[in-house]
Amino acid sequence: MDPGFGVYVHWPFCAAKCPYCDFNSHVRHQGVDQPRFVAAFLTEMMAMRQLSGPRSVTSIFLGGGTPSLMNPATVEAILDGIANLWHVPDGIEITMEANPSSVEATRFRGYRSAGVNRVSLGVQALNDRDLKLLGRLHDVENALTAIRLAREIFPRMSFDLIYARPNQTVEAWEAELKQSVSYAVDHLSLYQLTIEEGTPFYGLHKAGKLIVPDGDQSALLYEATQSITAAIGMPAYEVSNHAAPGAESRHNLTYWRYGDYAGIGPGAHGRLTVGRDKLATATERQPEAWLDHVERHGHGMVDRELLDREEQADELLLMGLRLKEGIDLTRWQSLSGRMPDPDREATLIEHGFIERLGNSRLRCTPAGMLILDAVVADLAC
Repeated sequence: MDPGFGVYVHWPFCAAKCPYCDFNSHVRHQGVDQPRFVAAFLTEMMAMRQLSGPRSVTSIFLGGGTPSLMNPATVEAILDGIANLWHVPDGIEITMEANPSSVEATRFRGYRSAGVNRVSLGVQALNDRDLKLLGRLHDVENALTAIRLAREIFPRMSFDLIYARPNQTVEAWEAELKQSVSYAVDHLSLYQLTIEEGTPFYGLHKAGKLIVPDGDQSALLYEATQSITAAIGMPAYEVSNHAAPGAESRHNLTYWRYGDYAGIGPGAHGRLTVGRDKLATATERQPEAWLDHVERHGHGMVDRELLDREEQADELLLMGLRLKEGIDLTRWQSLSGRMPDPDREATLIEHGFIERLGNSRLRCTPAGMLILDAVVADLAC
């Protein structure tokens, strides 16, 4: 199974910063010099092309931030730049993240004309009270308008919802999820709300002013999520992602199957195979500092590290066990030089947290997915 080669481009700007978000996103009320950023993206692409060598791209992802704040001409220039440096076969998945508050029909049609064929909408909730709590700029009416437009204009569409929100009951989440299924085409991303350090939600939570479901309640919400999505033919193929068979996100599968990807733009990360090693890249997070670094040095990279085989094995385990398909044990053994400790594996199997698929694959069970970090840590020892 070839995990592929993806290109990720990070647009770091948002109209507003959500109180739960710890992504590399920034608000610029004075506007953004898009032509200048395009030139920097193209320059950094050339640096990444020198590192990757000639490759055939299997997916492109425009993430952020809010990429739907870009002009269609900006998107077209970025996609043309990628095609000029790597081989981009016809029909590959080209995804762009979009927020319902920044959606217009003419803008969407411009993105489609530029080459985007899949859109991922950050809906997050289907009731106005929780949308306001989450700091979103759109309401439910905006969200449904964006979903309708996306379904009309793009061949493929997905949208995100956040659950385990304050005061959310299982019954309320089940009703909201069933409603969302009626709008979905073939893919849903369903994330549990996490309280990340450094966000406004973290301060409120620490002060006791924001109460989220505890571990037991979160587990019940997770189990309800799995049951409902499986019943309508969109089972989980990854911890938080659900799709009809064949409609999985090709780009994200490249991450989880531990393929190569070039990360371009402020705060982007990449993994590029160099001989027997993988090169981990990271760029400057602050947009204007990244821009200056690119214009001075031809790239915005501030960290480049060659990962040895053991480090690659750990990352393969960490990413691959998120998937329902699990990991290829032969590949993991070729990197780590060993098989999983038989006693640890036997204990995890006995407790129902992992299972073998024949002799060649290992995966987490639904119970294991609930404690994924602990399972990964146990197997990596």
